[in-house]
Amino acid sequence: MTAQKKQNAPLLPVYLVCGEDALKRDTVMKRLRARLSALGDLSFNSDEFSGETATGADIVSACNTVPFASPVRLVEVRAADKLKKADSEELVAYLDSPAETTVLALIAEKLAKNTRLYKAVAKHGKTAVIDCAPLKRFELPKAVRAMAVGHGVTLTEGAAAKLVDLVGEDTVHLDSELKKIALAHRGTDAVNEHEVVAMVSRTAEVKPWEFVDAFAARDARKCLLYLGRMDSVSPHALLAMCTTRLRELVCARALADRGNPRGVAAALKMPDWRVKNHATWARGFTSAQLRAALVAARDAERAMKSGADPDAAFLEWVLGVVAR
Repeated sequence: MTAQKKQNAPLLPVYLVCGEDALKRDTVMKRLRARLSALGDLSFNSDEFSGETATGADIVSACNTVPFASPVRLVEVRAADKLKKADSEELVAYLDSPAETTVLALIAEKLAKNTRLYKAVAKHGKTAVIDCAPLKRFELPKAVRAMAVGHGVTLTEGAAAKLVDLVGEDTVHLDSELKKIALAHRGTDAVNEHEVVAMVSRTAEVKPWEFVDAFAARDARKCLLYLGRMDSVSPHALLAMCTTRLRELVCARALADRGNPRGVAAALKMPDWRVKNHATWARGFTSAQLRAALVAARDAERAMKSGADPDAAFLEWVLGVVAR
């Protein structure tokens, strides 16, 4: 359905704006408010609640209030997934016969499809639930370039990828940084990677799987760089994840030696995309090196549990494994 058709579609009595992408949620609500504002003054015809503190009775009472000098009113419930069960049940009961003059907007990061509240909303139509799930990381640079156009600038592919690397996956933060870049940028050329590096401070923490991938690729420089950006992940957890990856590479190496490098996904019972680089990484080790790395992991774990500095013991093990 196109944006124009959505705008012209009849208003439903309830919408569930659900997903972890805060920018998407905010965009949906801005559009809904703009549509309702065109029908009447929302300053007299809207109420806002938080699911963490509101009662179901108060929300239902607001929904049943008659609008003033307008055909419709808006009731927003933020953090609707935080409603207590009894309060949620009051909304479920209300949605059996909702007020015709109210639009109830439930905003949530996560609300399971099998909950009674989700089902009560969904029965009002296919467009009642608005999905605001976040994009996959590999999709973000393209989305960032599209967002930049809305701020009056264009970004090169490298600049968009670097912005995601520096800021992370939170689209609200990405959009905020794009606003700053747009204000500072001069000329009509696309913003390049160097400009992004000069203007944007790193706020994103490296994901553990990014470190494990660098470890599997035997990239010592990246391993050291990523370790400095992972304050919230313990060396014990990283050791366990790296050891798991080594076991996977043992399997991949064995299959490659047997002439079946494409059998990794089936052997490990993983989807193909999860193991697309395993054969390449496995070729970077000999079978003996992989076995030695696992033995060394056992020794590193013992040292970490016996009083040695966990960070130092883990780093020593990593460098010993990835050194060529």
